[in-house]
Amino acid sequence: MKPEGATRPGGATRPGGATKREGSPWTGLWAVTAKELADHLTSVRMTILELLILLTALGTVYAAIQTLRQVVGEDPFLFLRIFTTETERAGIQFSFLTFLSFLIPLAAITLGFDAVNGEHNRRTLSRVLSQPIYRDALLLGKFLAGLLTMAITLLALWLLVTGLGIFRLGVIPSGEEVGRGLLFFLATVVYAGIWLALAILFSVQFRQSATSALVTFGLWLFFVLFWPVVVGIIAPVDTFSTLAQAQRSLFLSRISPNTLYTEVVVALLNPETRALGPLLLTQLEGAIRAPLPLLQSVLISWPQLTTMIAEILLLFAGTYVLFQRQEIRA
Repeated sequence: MKPEGATRPGGATRPGGATKREGSPWTGLWAVTAKELADHLTSVRMTILELLILLTALGTVYAAIQTLRQVVGEDPFLFLRIFTTETERAGIQFSFLTFLSFLIPLAAITLGFDAVNGEHNRRTLSRVLSQPIYRDALLLGKFLAGLLTMAITLLALWLLVTGLGIFRLGVIPSGEEVGRGLLFFLATVVYAGIWLALAILFSVQFRQSATSALVTFGLWLFFVLFWPVVVGIIAPVDTFSTLAQAQRSLFLSRISPNTLYTEVVVALLNPETRALGPLLLTQLEGAIRAPLPLLQSVLISWPQLTTMIAEILLLFAGTYVLFQRQEIRA
């Protein structure tokens, strides 16, 4: 028999006001993760999104491979060009990265916008938390399930693109190209984690799923379409701008997760990239024009990658605080 004042699973406190909880706060974590993962992988909306990502990505990769076979000769990083080569159709230039950076937030937001408020609307949240499952485990389990779903989808896509590249180009990727490709895959999972964490945050903040979806998609569109315009107005950069002005503009643009992800991908998939910010002519004196080793490319992109991870942690921390303060009884 529990003493008066002990906290039940889910955070409901009995009379007495004590806040001590019995057992591990992560009790039920893997049960929640496995259940949510199974729901995601078998849901109709995720199947549609996976097909959309697959068809779009394979179409752009096939077009890029056709371009590479026509215009590129000897290239030590020919395989990496599959991801970055732009092709033009109907006057529109696109690449594999262009569509991926557009579809990944769409899929991540779709997985998370009703993660918590959907349980509220179905009147199942209080039932779940009446079991030996704490709020900590429930929230983290839903996030891990969504992230694992994205990771499985992206890994399958990466393997398909790799196989198609080997088959069509007839080139076996080197060890460094495989390493850069794997790091690109991990960076894409982190990028998806940002939008997933943001969607779950709004699913806790708003009780209506439609509201959380609209707010999350609206914020995504703001960063994609309008934030570059805002940065251009606040900190314009032209040929007469000083280094300080260019750095200020770059700092503001990096508030957007899209900019951070783009810079990480450019550093990893383009070995010739030597910096991700403005450079002085004096810094280029004596520089040898040659591809950088993998470790050097990782060091260049490391600040952006750690910033993306920090954004996930901050968003999840905010979601955790909001969720702990909410009343969950039906």
